Amino acid sequence: MYDPSHLRTFLAVAQTLSFTQAARRLGLRQSTVSQHVRRLEDATGRQLFSRDTHSVELTEDGEAMLGFARRILEVQEQASAFFTGTRLRGRLRFGASEDFVLTRLPEILEGFRHNHPEVDLELTVELSGTLHEQLAAGKLDLVLAKRRPEDPRGELVWHDELVWIGAERLRLDADRPVPLIVFPPPGITRALAFESLERQGRPWRIACTSGSLSALIAAARAGLGVLAHSRGLVPPGLVRVPDRFGLPELGRVDFVLVHGTRRTSAQSAADALAATILAGGVRLQRAPRGEPR
Repeated sequence: MYDPSHLRTFLAVAQTLSFTQAARRLGLRQSTVSQHVRRLEDATGRQLFSRDTHSVELTEDGEAMLGFARRILEVQEQASAFFTGTRLRGRLRFGASEDFVLTRLPEILEGFRHNHPEVDLELTVELSGTLHEQLAAGKLDLVLAKRRPEDPRGELVWHDELVWIGAERLRLDADRPVPLIVFPPPGITRALAFESLERQGRPWRIACTSGSLSALIAAARAGLGVLAHSRGLVPPGLVRVPDRFGLPELGRVDFVLVHGTRRTSAQSAADALAATILAGGVRLQRAPRGEPR
């Protein structure tokens, strides 16, 4: 039998790839996190992480344990709700940034609906900056969105590198402004793209603007320009822009859950959905693809 507390710790480390950040998320000492992982590895008889002083990575057995851990914890939650007779009800106003709609968010929401069928979910899909504004105004109960690494708000789901992506046939002329495909303000990746190009002294122009990620992807596939995007969420049909075109590094972006500051009747439902997302956070990412050749 695998201890549920060890499984939760394992998932936190798998999502953050950091024992320190997992300890911070769980409110545990780092030594306790290491102990939980070690005991789970002892129980499985397999090494789940390869780690050194600089990095933490899942092993092949660790990747397999991800699915098992999520299912074990999900079944435990279902059994607990059944036998305690606690059923969540009410309306939950949940905001998710455009980034997640094309990945595994539908699967996570389906799992939440299965466990809590009496919760009415009101879903808002918007730019991360807009979602943070609506949350502050009390219009949302829970938000899954991007933040800048220096922003303290929210609970980390995972962090990722931003990269330039575009159509495989796209070519950039070093003597002409970089054609940008961007979200409108207050898009976080928009601002980071502008800042990185200005630091490099590279001229740019806006080739296409849309609040819809699907529209931006269509523009990029058509070869209109380049798009700053999460490395773990690169859509099919697009690739990373090769280094030979000399575009600057974009830095890192964090994906976080942020709860509303106002206590509402939806708080229990928000807590339950947050737990579901944190348990399945690794699944929200698509395996990186489209690396430059």
